[in-house]
Amino acid sequence: MLFNSYEFLFVYFPLVLLGFFVLGRRHPARAAAFLAAASVAFYGWWSLQALPLLLASITFNYQFGQWVSPARPGDEPRRRRLLQVALVANLALLGLFKYADFFITNANHAVQAMGGTPWPALHWLLPIGISFYTFTQIAYLVDSWRGKVHERRFVHYLLFVTYFPHLIAGPILHHAQMMPQFARARTYVLHPRRLLLGLGLFVLGLSKKLLVADPLGQCADLVFDRVHAGLVPSFELAWTGVLAYTFQIYFDFSGYSDMAVGISRCLGVRLPENFRSPYQATSIIEFWRRWHMSLSTFLRDYIYVPLGGNRHGEPRRLVNLMTTMLLGGLWHGAAWTFVIWGAIHGGALVVNHLWRRVSSSRAGASRTEPGRWQRHLSSGVGWLLTFLVVCAAWVVFRAPDMDTALAIYRGMLGLDDSAVATLKDLSPPFKLHEFYRTLIAALLIALLLPRSRQLVAVWLPVPRSFLRAGKPRLPGTVALALGLATGLLLAWDVSRLGSYSPFLYFQF
Repeated sequence: MLFNSYEFLFVYFPLVLLGFFVLGRRHPARAAAFLAAASVAFYGWWSLQALPLLLASITFNYQFGQWVSPARPGDEPRRRRLLQVALVANLALLGLFKYADFFITNANHAVQAMGGTPWPALHWLLPIGISFYTFTQIAYLVDSWRGKVHERRFVHYLLFVTYFPHLIAGPILHHAQMMPQFARARTYVLHPRRLLLGLGLFVLGLSKKLLVADPLGQCADLVFDRVHAGLVPSFELAWTGVLAYTFQIYFDFSGYSDMAVGISRCLGVRLPENFRSPYQATSIIEFWRRWHMSLSTFLRDYIYVPLGGNRHGEPRRLVNLMTTMLLGGLWHGAAWTFVIWGAIHGGALVVNHLWRRVSSSRAGASRTEPGRWQRHLSSGVGWLLTFLVVCAAWVVFRAPDMDTALAIYRGMLGLDDSAVATLKDLSPPFKLHEFYRTLIAALLIALLLPRSRQLVAVWLPVPRSFLRAGKPRLPGTVALALGLATGLLLAWDVSRLGSYSPFLYFQF
């Protein structure tokens, strides 16, 4: 069941809202159990075969979460051993389903080179959402071991892991962000203004997906698929495909996150923000503070810091940073293209950190403050370089193999003299004026508009508490007009429903 489907919009979500708040008026515990059951049903709609694996994983991790929590002085060695067992079990499960064939295929190259018999691949179907719910539960286990978990009711843990807005494609959650909310009575009380804000965020996210991401995705798929089939792309064609995918993945995943946050807000639960206008970043360091923020936080807290972080000198820090990004790339998929994507971002982060260190040293030596125009020029150059690195990295992220990626790179640089294919040569053809209009709109929205929560808070007639300090509300009549415009936008979105259009991060 997709968020952008008739079943979800007109059947599932209204029934969940109704059942949750009707039960919540007198029986919050029953409302939590109802929402957990509805979330399990949501996952089962996707994959009934994978449902037992999800429930077994939840039961296993909940029990180990109890065992690894501090109980009495002197039990540290036992708790550490249990934590290690639980972490190995989770990573083994993820590795078996997601990475086994990847490692078997690569090992077979060496086996065949030595004249041996290759091992057969498993060809197991990847359970949807396994990366997200595995990482979520790993964070829970580590935090339980550290003594940070205080809410331990099983129904709340079940709801924490299976909560349908985030289950399939994130954001990656921490127990402290979610489980205490299910223990609060006010969560189960319908709040009209909160509902209005949530619906506004949902409509905005749905529009990102249907009106921007999907049309751009048609072009990106066409370009990358044709290049993979042997087409030699021209400069124009290569950059068109890359820019189309650059904005497709942003609006697709950002749209999903907005919908997840909006749905959750309607239910009285706050999900963490996952995007903060990342394409406005003026450095790759800033980009990773704005893009897929829940994953960035997880990688920092559970990989970078345990590796040593910045506690052992600058060279070790940069090695830890590169290692973290390589593992972050591999988390996205079992292919060398994802590892290379992580390496590109890791290398860019290393260069960015070194450049900042050199710049700080020079600024300290000169003791002069740069002028306003120098700062603007520096920000502009920083933005352009960051955007180009991000675009270049998306090529290997999207390409099915390195041959396709290299062909796209040659086209982007105009290095292939035999490249004659242009947009008009693609088959099936699409309307160029509509594509360019959508691409320009995506560029303006991503670079000029504030992030979704700020936009909706001003857009809709919500209370001042949803706004940042010092930001005035719109006049009531203007806010009402914009609210009506939101309804028209929803109607436009509904008119675009009907075709199967899953979210890109469902495959990761």
